[in-house]
Amino acid sequence: MPPSTESAWRAPSLADGPRSKVIAPRYTVARAAHPPALESGWGSEDWQTVVPVVVDHFHPRSSAHRPLTEAKVLHSGEGLHVHFRVRDRYVRVTNVGFQAQVYKDSCAEFFVRPGGTAGYLNFEMNAGGSLLVSCIEDWTRTPEGFQRFRILEHQWNDRIPRVHNLPERIDPEMTHPVVWSLNYTIPWSLFIEMTGHGRPTAGDVWTGNFY
Repeated sequence: MPPSTESAWRAPSLADGPRSKVIAPRYTVARAAHPPALESGWGSEDWQTVVPVVVDHFHPRSSAHRPLTEAKVLHSGEGLHVHFRVRDRYVRVTNVGFQAQVYKDSCAEFFVRPGGTAGYLNFEMNAGGSLLVSCIEDWTRTPEGFQRFRILEHQWNDRIPRVHNLPERIDPEMTHPVVWSLNYTIPWSLFIEMTGHGRPTAGDVWTGNFY
């Protein structure tokens, strides 16, 4: 995405349907002069000028526990770079490993649909850095989850570099206030593999959500 390209992050399941009545917020993903270091922090030189997204829209069925969650995104020749910061309490992580059920833990999620594709990718990562990724092609709900979806193969686990500041397992629950962060890179090759759509060009608009 060139610096001027805007990307509207909104719920992929509502993107084109008649239920989508709310004007979606827009977020410009800036181009990085060089890929940010995985270890670089929220206020580091790599990230300090990037405008954050604040997660402030909630599902009606969500719990009352709503920690302040922010995300920043950059793009480079390598891929999309995603950085989450969560000011939390009551943090627990028991699902460890690639494609584990991380959504049952303290977790931050990034759903993204490249422009012009039918499906979207979900990147769900718990506070311990374990990752769940799939491509949802038909999000009609079924007893198995969705009507049509593909799970990312295990070979991709080492090809999505990531850093987290908490242990990979937290049990018993951490009850004191804590700030946890996730920093990871999604390579363009993954988007090509799963959606057929790689690095965007000028004027492309992608849709998505942060949770």
